[in-house]
Amino acid sequence: MDLEKIAGLVKLIEDSTLKEFTYKEGDVKITMSKLDHPPVVAAGMPSMPMPMAPAAPSPAAAPAAPEEDEVLFITSPIVGTFYSAAAPDVPAFVRVGDHVKEGQTVCILEAMKLMNEIQCEFDCEIEAVLVSNEQKVEYGQPLFRVKKL
Repeated sequence: MDLEKIAGLVKLIEDSTLKEFTYKEGDVKITMSKLDHPPVVAAGMPSMPMPMAPAAPSPAAAPAAPEEDEVLFITSPIVGTFYSAAAPDVPAFVRVGDHVKEGQTVCILEAMKLMNEIQCEFDCEIEAVLVSNEQKVEYGQPLFRVKKL
């Protein structure tokens, strides 16, 4: 597949109302998707850096005192598979209504067979879980809607 064809596909998805698009030609498969929401706050990865993973924004990038109407998210710092619990037979790390402390694990993201514990960067309350267990997630995709405490 040549570069002009790929550029044409990118233009096609940018100009359309499509949220996701997959194109397959021979051995080549291209999947494109666009976010309809900007990432607001990203949770960090404690001790397992991922090769080629974009760096999550630092907590300093978050506003010092969010307004009451401001919506905050914990977003995915990597592409991977979302797991709400450490194992299928144990409770989820967090549920709606839970108060989460800074540094507390909120989920696991699996990427390249590595399990990455995602920790919250500030004290908050979980308002909504936005993804399902074992769902594939993209970089910057909101995982939880939260209210800062």
